[in-house]
Amino acid sequence: MAAPIDTVADDDALYVLTAVLLTPAQFPSVLGDDYPAACAALALEPYSEGYGLVLGQDGSGARWTVVVEDVSLVAVAIAAWDCGMDYDLSPDDRSVVCALPGWPLPVAVAAPGLAAPHDPLPDREAEGIEPAPLTPPDTESWGPAQRRMGADEIAHQWTAWREQIDDETAFADPPGTDSTGAEATPGSGPEPASGSGPESASGAGSGSEPVPEPDPPLDAPDPHPEAEVQGEGGIETGAGGDQADDAAVSPVTDSPSRVHPGVRRALAQAHDYIDAPPPPGRIRSSFATGEARMLRADGPGWSLVARTDDIAFILLDEEPGEVLPVGRGSELPGLLKGLDALAVRPA
Repeated sequence: MAAPIDTVADDDALYVLTAVLLTPAQFPSVLGDDYPAACAALALEPYSEGYGLVLGQDGSGARWTVVVEDVSLVAVAIAAWDCGMDYDLSPDDRSVVCALPGWPLPVAVAAPGLAAPHDPLPDREAEGIEPAPLTPPDTESWGPAQRRMGADEIAHQWTAWREQIDDETAFADPPGTDSTGAEATPGSGPEPASGSGPESASGAGSGSEPVPEPDPPLDAPDPHPEAEVQGEGGIETGAGGDQADDAAVSPVTDSPSRVHPGVRRALAQAHDYIDAPPPPGRIRSSFATGEARMLRADGPGWSLVARTDDIAFILLDEEPGEVLPVGRGSELPGLLKGLDALAVRPA
């Protein structure tokens, strides 16, 4: 993949190491909750057609990110590389938007025969203020970037995570309370998925009525599915790659728990998206087996991943490493259908 292209400097070639798409339907989620936020992280306008990001090194070994408008060319190169095929990614100079110092994502490889990757030296002859070199988001400690990477990994490894949830309870209607904690009639909401999680502070468990946490303030009664803290996913995303490929899948054991207020808040905000569509890329839909779609949605402090024909998982900033399943019941299908109708999809 280390093929040179003459785009970085007058007489200096870029040795291409990898490339990623930056489009409303597909962008590195570590950069932001949605497409405009990801573009803002690179000081780019949220061009509706998107961009391709070509990451490489110049002749001195300096890191550069070349932004191009030829999204199709970059998509073809990525597809070829994913299949183990060689592909000489050489964007036309006319499609180059800009060349940014640094890399916005970690890259585990380097061009042979060059110095170790490093940030470019300041150009003393440049006029004005040069942009600071791009650096990958911090994923060493739990926060928005790692939370989104964890949700992406669950989407990629859906089967492994889904196998930890008991179907008998994942698709049942709850016999007890609705999503507000009040008494509910049978079939009024989804059953929390069977899994694991911390015991509630009040010690509520099997055979005792859970004491609900205070609901976040909403403009209307909470119409959203009931969810409980069920599993400790143990997502430990390393910073050694541009995806959360090394996230650990921890086993789920049975343990009762109560509704988590952060999950209620996430579901309420996700439902609000249906009435007030969010920025492009905040909800994304991709292919899944059968006729289902895989949904990814993000919001302030939360990430959701779900299959339209199955349950959902939620990750929260306030619950480091926790993966919280949401049982399907009777309400979740409508929410997922509404989100899928709004979602952007890969071309």
